[in-house]
Amino acid sequence: QVQLVESGGDLAQAGGSLRLSCAASGSIFTINAMGWYRQAPGKQRELVATITSGGSSTNYADSVKGRFTISRGNAKNTVYLQMNNLKPEDTAVYYCYAKLRTGYFKSESDYWGQGTQVTVSS
Repeated sequence: QVQLVESGGDLAQAGGSLRLSCAASGSIFTINAMGWYRQAPGKQRELVATITSGGSSTNYADSVKGRFTISRGNAKNTVYLQMNNLKPEDTAVYYCYAKLRTGYFKSESDYWGQGTQVTVSS
């Protein structure tokens, strides 16, 4: 069993900041990448940012570049999303995901958290 638990979602004003956290636990052999997606009401889930296991490579949606920063914690099963200069269009449920293997002979699979609500008021 693998669990991803997010925290940090809240109500913020436009121009403000929030920091999301995600911790993965359970039967984890190796985590290859972690990241954040978001889904606004009536819209499809979209990629926000991803980061490789060592933190050497990151990828951001164009809409958040320069405002959001993804990072890995010292405990390599954690990932953070620092969100600055928030905009009302950032309002969504934010989902943590991890691309990982649960054993040496297991193939890579994607796991998802339950989501945390971020609401940005104008």
